Amino acid sequence: MFEIGYSLKAARERQGIGLPEAELATKIRAKYIRALEEEDFATLPADTYARGFLRSYAEYLGLDGEIYVDEYASRFHNNEWEDEPAAPRRRPRPTRRERTIERRAVVLALAVIAVLAALTVGAWMYGNVPSPTSGRLVLRGVGTGTFVAVRDSSRTGQLLFRGKLTRGRVEQFPGTTFYVHSRRPSGVRITHTAGVTVLGG
Repeated sequence: MFEIGYSLKAARERQGIGLPEAELATKIRAKYIRALEEEDFATLPADTYARGFLRSYAEYLGLDGEIYVDEYASRFHNNEWEDEPAAPRRRPRPTRRERTIERRAVVLALAVIAVLAALTVGAWMYGNVPSPTSGRLVLRGVGTGTFVAVRDSSRTGQLLFRGKLTRGRVEQFPGTTFYVHSRRPSGVRITHTAGVTVLGG
């Protein structure tokens, strides 16, 4: 058993995310996020909302939403909510075939990134890119996307971007050295021009 509220609040503060930012990203009102962090579930409209908000907020923070919903159900669910609509069924675990397809997709994405990087370096070496000082980092959301943070030069450098990179969304940053952190590497495609260094964590 663990403390749901303390765990959520600690994860948010550890990532430097404020309540307004979390509200904007999750579409969950700040007072309900605060209720989750204080385990004040009576403030939430109903049991269904508590489960849904808990799952969405935990996954936004990079945590396993199902674990939090299960812990909530075992500790707080009672008969006063029996008339409420049932919570959505847990999605079945992916089959071996689905896991194989997902692994192949990740491998293919990494191969594409490697090929693009090689082409970029080759183009610069043969004079097709005018100068490495005109570097550019390009992030594109793929699959289900992911939460991404980009900083200038190092892990403690100036924050250039932080947010959910949804599928098809593209963010570009001029410069030569970047620190990129993503919760789900398979949800982002990273490309850059020659002379650009990308650090990760």
